[in-house]
Amino acid sequence: MNAQTLSVMALWAATTLYSIAMLAYAVRFSRMAEVQGATKRQSLVTAGAPTSPESGTVASQPQPPAPDRALGIARATMLVGALFHMLGVGARAVEAGHVPWSTMYEYTITGSLVTVLVFLGVQARRDIAYLGAGVSGLAAVSLGLALSVLYAASTGLPPALQSFWLIIHVSIAIIATGVFAVAFIATIAQLIRDRYESVSPRPEGRLARGAHSLPPAAALEALAFRLNAVGFVLWTFTVMAGAVWAEHVWGRYWGWDPKEVWSFVIWVIFAAYLHARTTQGWGGRRSAYLALVGFVALIMNFTVVNYVFQGLHTYAGP
Repeated sequence: MNAQTLSVMALWAATTLYSIAMLAYAVRFSRMAEVQGATKRQSLVTAGAPTSPESGTVASQPQPPAPDRALGIARATMLVGALFHMLGVGARAVEAGHVPWSTMYEYTITGSLVTVLVFLGVQARRDIAYLGAGVSGLAAVSLGLALSVLYAASTGLPPALQSFWLIIHVSIAIIATGVFAVAFIATIAQLIRDRYESVSPRPEGRLARGAHSLPPAAALEALAFRLNAVGFVLWTFTVMAGAVWAEHVWGRYWGWDPKEVWSFVIWVIFAAYLHARTTQGWGGRRSAYLALVGFVALIMNFTVVNYVFQGLHTYAGP
C-alpha cells in the first residue's frame, strides 16, 4: 500500500467516523432534551400534588434513558476519527513531499482536521458537547467534498510556493479557519437559543426542548466571541505574512489581487465585529449576524475567489 492509497482510505474512514459521531451527538442532544422535558413535566405534576391511589404519595413519571452512552460513542468515534484524519493528512504530506496545504484539496483536509482539533481542545477544558453534532457534521461534509470533488493527485509545488512562507503563512490561515469554524457553530447555537429565549410564552415541542437544552445565549455568545477574537489575531498575522511573502515573490506588498482583497475584507468584517461588540454595545443577534457574514466571506474567499477570479493566487485552485 502506497502513501496515496493510505491517505485516501484513512480520510474516508475519518469521514465515516465523523458521520457516526454526528449521529451520536444528535441522539445525545435529543435525549438531553427529553430528560429536561420529562423533568419539567415532573415538576408540574409535583406542584399539582397528584397522588398515587395505593400509596398516597406523589405520582412519578418514567424518565428517559440517560444520554451518557450516546455521549461516550460520540466522543470515542470523534477521537478515533481525528486519529485517522491525522494519518490521512500525514500520508498526503509523504505522498506530496511537502506540507499538505498547497491546493484546495489539501487545504480542506487539513483545515477540517484543525477544526476538529480545536473542538477537542476546547472540549478538554469545558463541556461543549452541544457543538459536537455541528462540528463533526461540518468535518464529515468537508472531507466528503474534498475526496469526491476537490481531490487531485500531487504534482509538486509551483515555483511561487517553494518557500518557507508556505509553512508559516498558510498554516496560520488554516488554524484561523479552524477556529472561525468552531465559532461559527457556536454562533448558530447562540441564535437558536436566543430565538427560544425571546419568545414569550416559551414554545413547546421537540425543537423547543432542543433549544432549551443549549446553554444560555449569553454564554454561547461569550464562547463565540473568544474564539472569533483568537481567529482574528491569527488572521491578522495571515494577512501580514502574506504581504511579506508577496514582496519576496512579486516585489510588492500589496497588488489588489482578488485573494488579497478578500483576505482584507474578512479582516475588516471581524475587526468590525470585535469593535462593535466591545465598544458599541453590539451584543446578541446583531453581533452574531456580523460574525456569520465574516464566516461566509471566509468560505467565499476559499471557493468563489479560487474558481471565478483570475489572479496571482490561481495556483490555490483545485
